[in-house]
Amino acid sequence: SDILVFQNLIEEPEPPDRPALYPQVEFNRNPDSLFFNDEKRRIDFVLVYEDESKKEFEKRHAFQKHKVRNNSYLTFILDHIDQLEMSFWSCVQVVNDKLIFVKVHLPWDVLCTYAEILHIKMPIETNDLPSEQSPLRWFIRCFYPSEDIIHKEQEYFTAPFQKDRLDHFLVQNKDHFFTPSMRSRMANYILSRAVYEPKGKTKFGISKLLDGGVYKAAYPLHDVKKKKYKSESSNERYLLYTEWANPLSFYKMQPLDLIRKYYGEKIGIYFAWLGFYTFMLTLAAAVGLACFIYGYYTRETSTWSKEVCDPQIGGEIFMCPRCDKQCTYWRLNTTCETSQKLSIFDNYATLVFAVFMSIWVTLFLEFWKRYQARLEYEWDTVEFYTQEEQPRPEYEAKCVHERMNPVTQEKEKVPFRGCGKCLRLSCGIGTVLFWIALIIVSVVAVIVYRLAVFFAFSVSLHRDIKHIKELEPLTGYVTPQMATTVTASLISFVIIMILNVVYERVAIWITDFELPRTRTDYENSLTLKMFLFQFVNYYSSCIYVAFFKGKVVGYPGQPVYWLGKYRNEECDPGGCLIELTTQLAIIMGGKAIWNNIQEVLLPWVKNLMFRRCSQQTSEQVLPRWEQDYQLQPVGKLGLFYEYLEMVIQFGFVTLFVASFPLAPLLALVNNLFEIRVDAWKMTTQCRRMVPEKAQDIGAWQAILQGVAILAVVTNAAIIAFTSDMIPRLVYYWSTSMALSTNHTMEGYINNTLSVFKISDFTNFSMPEDEPPWFKNSTTCRYRDFRYPPGHHEQYKFNIYYWHIIAAKLAFIIVVEHIVYVTKFVLSYAIPDVPERVKEQIKRERHLTQALNLKLKLGNFKPVADKLREHADEHVLNVG
Repeated sequence: SDILVFQNLIEEPEPPDRPALYPQVEFNRNPDSLFFNDEKRRIDFVLVYEDESKKEFEKRHAFQKHKVRNNSYLTFILDHIDQLEMSFWSCVQVVNDKLIFVKVHLPWDVLCTYAEILHIKMPIETNDLPSEQSPLRWFIRCFYPSEDIIHKEQEYFTAPFQKDRLDHFLVQNKDHFFTPSMRSRMANYILSRAVYEPKGKTKFGISKLLDGGVYKAAYPLHDVKKKKYKSESSNERYLLYTEWANPLSFYKMQPLDLIRKYYGEKIGIYFAWLGFYTFMLTLAAAVGLACFIYGYYTRETSTWSKEVCDPQIGGEIFMCPRCDKQCTYWRLNTTCETSQKLSIFDNYATLVFAVFMSIWVTLFLEFWKRYQARLEYEWDTVEFYTQEEQPRPEYEAKCVHERMNPVTQEKEKVPFRGCGKCLRLSCGIGTVLFWIALIIVSVVAVIVYRLAVFFAFSVSLHRDIKHIKELEPLTGYVTPQMATTVTASLISFVIIMILNVVYERVAIWITDFELPRTRTDYENSLTLKMFLFQFVNYYSSCIYVAFFKGKVVGYPGQPVYWLGKYRNEECDPGGCLIELTTQLAIIMGGKAIWNNIQEVLLPWVKNLMFRRCSQQTSEQVLPRWEQDYQLQPVGKLGLFYEYLEMVIQFGFVTLFVASFPLAPLLALVNNLFEIRVDAWKMTTQCRRMVPEKAQDIGAWQAILQGVAILAVVTNAAIIAFTSDMIPRLVYYWSTSMALSTNHTMEGYINNTLSVFKISDFTNFSMPEDEPPWFKNSTTCRYRDFRYPPGHHEQYKFNIYYWHIIAAKLAFIIVVEHIVYVTKFVLSYAIPDVPERVKEQIKRERHLTQALNLKLKLGNFKPVADKLREHADEHVLNVG
């Protein structure tokens, strides 16, 4: 019988404790067995709960409700699936004789029933279309796992399984017709809809029982991570462990078909996307590295950098104080080291690289669509959303209102009416906006910190270096601005991590409250909420440094103050680009280290401690299901965080790449490590995840498209407003050509600095101390384009400033239009689905239609035979 229709169940009395129905068997001493004791029935799922009768007397009463729910749940499953065995194994370990392991096996009839319900596609005919042969296959073969170890699977044409058409499917062996991942998926589907409180309000689902503490765990079994005999063919987990999780295979492509077969399409599509993204990063990393090398070797030949470091030029330019009273005058050549570092990243190669990355991200997304379309066909997910995906149990439980389906014109049950859905969505949107506002407040707090601490560093660093001779060599490296940037970046990183932990729970609660219908709808809704939050959380500090810092500072005699107290920050004379580079390096590096600690080190330490404690007390052999229980559980949204981590990294690689050409290289190295570490974690440290279907990467595709479009704007704005690229070009093509005939950049630094008369300082901002070399000076310089003192419009923006603004805006508009037109042409020229995949889909649909027509004709044949007999009899009677 089908357990899907819960609303029509007849209320039954509370089931009694029926231990006779749950056969308890002893462990057969085979630690690698994946079968029942008869070694014929495969274990498709394992449930773990604690024996309430062995608890202390005081605690037994509190857990009586758990016992009743557990009995009801198992009774319901037993009434629908007769292949269920319960066994326990006691040992003096953390997992002791109080734990009961329930092993579930789905018989053939149940598998056929739910394969049809879930529209699982099964083979109907061998693929007879010729496969493509690459002319470089002899070279490409070196980057793929050996086919002698991981055999290439036979390709089939498939059709949705139908129980009454079994003869038309290629069933060679009933025990192996449905793969273990398919069996586990069907078992999880049944367990997610089994009732545990049929009396009164219907409650069902293993997820609720896990959340309520009735069950300790529910998971499918891993294969053995070793070969029992040398002559034995390797199992899937062993192959994944040796070929996929092996760090020495970092240069090889992943065995995606085997990953999909073992873990399901959802995990397979994630690693396919991650591998493709990593592969495409190789080109971006190579070009970025070339730009970095070019900047590194030309840093000392840069005209503006040489002018800053020249004692006769930069050493004779006296700069105005950067803060009020306590700060003093300083020479421009003290920023020589910073200027040379800036020249590495702020050069003409950066402009070329930024345009290249805008084209690269378009090619990446378009080629990924083609690759994804091929995987959709090969993995039988082309029509997944329209045929297979079922409503979530949580959604079905809330369906109490009736409405008329506008498509079928039949009544159906829904959890709420129109107003209820609008109310829930409004509540969710309001909560997300509140948390985004909270992030903005935290960013403002960090900005205030920067303003306050810069003053302290300016005083303390100057005093310490002045009195300690050993620190004098550090004057070019440890500047007040650098110290402020580094500490503020670290504080931003800590705030980001704290807000992540808190908002994660809030986002899940909001999405649960909205009650999406399907698992895909749920994940898409949560994805959008989490990414909006993470976007503001991770990128806000970079956006501030890139587009706001140093833009509205006034001039020395009339600076701009925050909150009427804190003087606004100024950029280094070379610009804020080096600070943005530092910010990106700290956040990307810190995030990668933190994620590896959280995802790899913690599970490994927990498992190691658990094994050590167990080995100290007992050397008994553990069964397969108890070995897997000792592994770390995978959260409901485990794969979601993997996507989020990579998409945030994708944002750093694309949105701010104009300031940090090494970002693709760092991402490439991180991803090569990430793939193998994730593979090792999933195959050795975590329980086997429940296999799930997925057609594509879901809402992440639209997010990547949005990031790609935004990246064009941000990189153009960084080059225009954060770097000195446009002022240099304006100087080269206007001022330099007018002053000399050799068209050099000489005099550029002097041209970018305005003059301020020190007698125009207010009492509040007048420096208290002056260095000895400044005694006879009457003016100082500051970074801006303003009229000098004595001019009838002194300290106002000069005409050159407006020329530069016009050039910056023109640059953004021209670059955006060129790049967007190029992106549109590439998107149109590259088809989303390869022609060969289209042919295979048409061929498969033709075979499916032919099969359906044949079955329909077969159904009409008995009727036609009877009509023919009656017609013959009638002719004979008439004759």
